Amino acid sequence: MFVANSKRLTLAGARKMISTAMGIAEKENIPITIAVADGGGHLMALERSDGGRFHTVHSSTTKAVCAASNKRPTTARGAQGQELDTIHAIGLALAAGPERWTATEGGYPIIVDGECIGGIGVSGGTWEFDDRVARTALEAIGAGFKIDNK
Repeated sequence: MFVANSKRLTLAGARKMISTAMGIAEKENIPITIAVADGGGHLMALERSDGGRFHTVHSSTTKAVCAASNKRPTTARGAQGQELDTIHAIGLALAAGPERWTATEGGYPIIVDGECIGGIGVSGGTWEFDDRVARTALEAIGAGFKIDNK
């Protein structure tokens, strides 16, 4: 077979995830930035809270792109899920490109019917907060973050 059907994230889906994440941030009074990338790692939507630090624009975008590329949440693990020490985490970021890979939590792939259709990145809170908000935003559109999600 030379051609395959594929799913894609819509702008409405990206906006729903952003509004869900922003709702949590506003309720908890934590200024954040949320980025949503498509399956190819291209930015679809980005929103920064009033008072959100400007560096969180780059951080959230990198988390979304990295999660979409690796098809797994952003953590201090390598492309194959192996544990990384600090030197190897920095080396991987430099090799992949600092706008393409991060070891910081808060990025999740957007998986629908076993297919990665994008990534979401949240930045501005603690790593636990960013992680929780990104997961909740995925749930808002019925997506998961594991390839075997049905």
